[in-house]
Amino acid sequence: MDLAIVGGTGKEGFGLALRLAAAGHAVTIGSRDAERAAAAVAEARQRLGADAAIAGALNPDAVAGKPVVVVTVPFVGQASTYEQLRDHLAPDAVVVDATSPLQSAVGGAAWHALRPWQGSAAELARSLVPPSVRLVAAFHTVSATALRDLDRPLDEDVLVCGDDPAAKAVVGRLVEAIPGMRWVDCGGLEMARITEQLTALLISINRRYRTRGAGFRIVGGGWGHPG
Repeated sequence: MDLAIVGGTGKEGFGLALRLAAAGHAVTIGSRDAERAAAAVAEARQRLGADAAIAGALNPDAVAGKPVVVVTVPFVGQASTYEQLRDHLAPDAVVVDATSPLQSAVGGAAWHALRPWQGSAAELARSLVPPSVRLVAAFHTVSATALRDLDRPLDEDVLVCGDDPAAKAVVGRLVEAIPGMRWVDCGGLEMARITEQLTALLISINRRYRTRGAGFRIVGGGWGHPG
């Protein structure tokens, strides 16, 4: 699959770029800075091999014509990023929003949960892209540290929300191309109001247990994806 990752020079975005390129997908790393995009591509090829299907571009060029776009930017830059992208997205693109609405208390890392006026960051994104774009929320609870450590086997679920079942299935195929990961259909886009908040919970768990890779696995057995 040919896809772009906006914010692909950040920790989460770069980790996803590595894992998806390693799984055989063609990945374009998008950035606001061409030099940072080029540096990320060089690092990715160093880690994956010179023949890895990975490229870099400025954000608008990265998403142009791509059937799938993953947006992994901090909440503070989410709105401006979508305003920059909206005129360059393919009309029926599947856009995966991975934004967690977090803020820092007094400087430092962002980890306090916010509640956007629209209900969730994903619903805010929905209001910023053309109506034909298929918006899906996913990857909020996946550790950036775990993604970037290619020697570490993954063992967690990706919680996926959206109003278009076919678009969620596209994202699900991306998820399940990564060994050790499974996708869980959590329902409509409004369910992102819950899944996005789980990022802050995982950060709190990591802080208390002095770890960096907490995630979720849905258990119970005997269930599959809705038909």
